[in-house]
Amino acid sequence: MLRPDYPITTERLLLRPFRPEDLDALNSFQSRADVARYLYWGPRSRAESAAALAKRVHSSTLSGEGQLLAVAVELASTGQLIGDLNLEYLSAEHRQGEIGFVFHPDHHGKGLAAEAATELLRLGFEDLGLHRIRGRCDGRNTASAALMERLGMRKEAHLRENEMVKGEWTDELVFAMLDHEWKASR
Repeated sequence: MLRPDYPITTERLLLRPFRPEDLDALNSFQSRADVARYLYWGPRSRAESAAALAKRVHSSTLSGEGQLLAVAVELASTGQLIGDLNLEYLSAEHRQGEIGFVFHPDHHGKGLAAEAATELLRLGFEDLGLHRIRGRCDGRNTASAALMERLGMRKEAHLRENEMVKGEWTDELVFAMLDHEWKASR
């Protein structure tokens, strides 16, 4: 069971549950082709973002495996929603989870995604008691791969042409971190 003590504050960010009023800000980056390029879904219409948001609004805690914790990332200085984090509880028996992140391109290259994702790893390892957290990305998504490496995750696999995504074969990169690696990095 994971019920984060929201809001989670970092030096520059506020991590909190999603709210219905996040729709315009969320759609401002989910609707962009450059954001959706390496994701399973294409640029989302406002209605598609509303449907995605409806699920995220009800995903602020984890009570069992197979569930997803969705966390909104906003700039502490302005209250602007700039990112979307996920922590999926993959297995209770094997104590495994998976992280994911999507940020508005206007906020790339500033270390904000690393700042937020570090808190997600902390929640997974320290609060949920996970043993292993993985992250996956399209093999062409060098920015996401670099972020996972900066987080201290190790590249475990490069799966060649393992999925058909948006009509083309794509490679997948798999990164992971173990709980003792997390503890050693603190």
